[in-house]
Amino acid sequence: MFDSHAHYDDKQYDEDREALFAGMFSEERLSGILTIGCSERSSKEAIRLAEQYDKVYAAVGFHPDHAEHVDIALLEELLQHPKVVAIGEIGLDYYYEDPGREIQQKALRLQLELAQKTGYPVIIHDRDAHGDILSIVKEYPEVKGVFHSYSGSVEMAKLLIDMGWYISFSGVITFKNARQAPDVAKMVPADRFLTETDCPYLTPVPFRGKRNDSGKMYYTVEKLAELRGVPFQTVEEQSEENARRLFGIEI
Repeated sequence: MFDSHAHYDDKQYDEDREALFAGMFSEERLSGILTIGCSERSSKEAIRLAEQYDKVYAAVGFHPDHAEHVDIALLEELLQHPKVVAIGEIGLDYYYEDPGREIQQKALRLQLELAQKTGYPVIIHDRDAHGDILSIVKEYPEVKGVFHSYSGSVEMAKLLIDMGWYISFSGVITFKNARQAPDVAKMVPADRFLTETDCPYLTPVPFRGKRNDSGKMYYTVEKLAELRGVPFQTVEEQSEENARRLFGIEI
């Protein structure tokens, strides 16, 4: 399995990060992790972790919560690191609207312009902002990437797939109150889906409420296989192949 979205810079891992990585990678099922930047600090920490572990890769970017602090020159510098494979996570989050929508939209466009310039894929965060984010990514038809922990409709997913985007599924698809994601999981083409944890968040059932980690992605893959009506190994192999293709990671 390849965990395409994790946050191992989070303080929840400070006491046992090394032991956790040692344990996860001793199991053959986990083939790689992409740990994500959300700010200057977390982007640099993602790179540090990628330098420390062979199977860990990094993405660098400014989450909408940090939209006021976007530093494109810094991102251009960080993208030079050989283990940085994407720009992210970037996007829009209208749940709290702090910072405001205009600031978030400006930050998103700046980072999409960087992706257009450099050719790197992007990792999109979309919370309660489906219409605006779809409109903005359409402005950059050459930019491709993934909508992480997808929460939009089947119709929006079809549009994104037609535009060349990927859809990623987290532990949310195991929740009883999951609404649209299970329907999307059934229809997304075999070459366009990824799997992720978004750890330490979105822990799948039966561990919901506890700290998440990449080892628990097994339950997300299991549910995805059930929804798609295919063997576990098929989803495991397809999602890994898709992640490696999107992010340009060789085995």
